[in-house]
Amino acid sequence: MQFGEQLTRRDQLLRSSLTSGPGLLWLLVFLLAPLLAIFFISFLTRGAYGEMQWPLTLENYRRLVGFGPFGFDSLYPLIFLRSLALGALTTALCALAGFPLAFFIARLPARFKTAALTLVVIPFWTNLLIRTYSWQILLAPDGWLSRLAAALGLVAPQTPLYPGLFAVALGMLCDFLPFAVLPLYASMEKLDWSIVEAALDLGAGPRQALRHAVLPQVWPGLIAGSVLVFLPATGQFVIPDLLGGAKLVLLGNAIQPQSGASRDWPFGSAVASVALLLVLVGLWLQARFNAPKGAGS
Repeated sequence: MQFGEQLTRRDQLLRSSLTSGPGLLWLLVFLLAPLLAIFFISFLTRGAYGEMQWPLTLENYRRLVGFGPFGFDSLYPLIFLRSLALGALTTALCALAGFPLAFFIARLPARFKTAALTLVVIPFWTNLLIRTYSWQILLAPDGWLSRLAAALGLVAPQTPLYPGLFAVALGMLCDFLPFAVLPLYASMEKLDWSIVEAALDLGAGPRQALRHAVLPQVWPGLIAGSVLVFLPATGQFVIPDLLGGAKLVLLGNAIQPQSGASRDWPFGSAVASVALLLVLVGLWLQARFNAPKGAGS
């Protein structure tokens, strides 16, 4: 029975194909098929002139973990570790900054919440390159941030705050903070304050109440925000390039040359496949940590 009407399996299949079929077909043709093609190409061999050819091989993945034709080379393992470290740093900064910000917005009167959330997502209205170039202006020797740092004695006068790790961290925080704030806000909006009050009545201090009464309730939002920040941050290379002086190769700019100047599509596909696997592992961890208690593992 469906909507008060008795349907056979054939009728259910027909109706499902008419409603869900076009969307599933779109995903199959424009998402799943290209991903499968990239995965297949990663096992092909690069020809002498950059063409893809047989035989199928694992050499691209061996090269990715460091075993090349001239022995072990730590270049690509270091690229992955560097990208993961950048993603972890960005996630930590966004969690530390996003938690109090989401808490502040959730405690605002209802008439102010929409305006506050609009201010959070305003960076999305501007192109990433424009935002990054704006940070270059702000962090330049004549920028007010550099002058403030010089006035506080943190740097010498007329010293720019970029390129460097500080500039990269600041740019990454600005770019990915909304991804952490919005899921955290959604969890804090549903926070049961009676549990917090009960913890305080039972003698818990502010830190204990935060740990035992608040964090367990907002944990799903914190995990979701961390995944939304960590996964794209590991593949980010525009901000590190522009604010870090293009001194370090990361995962994103390790893929791009393979399909351009190097003409090594099989190896580039192998790098992209491992990056996709990283995304899938992150989504699986999010689903596992956010699964309700008692659900199957």
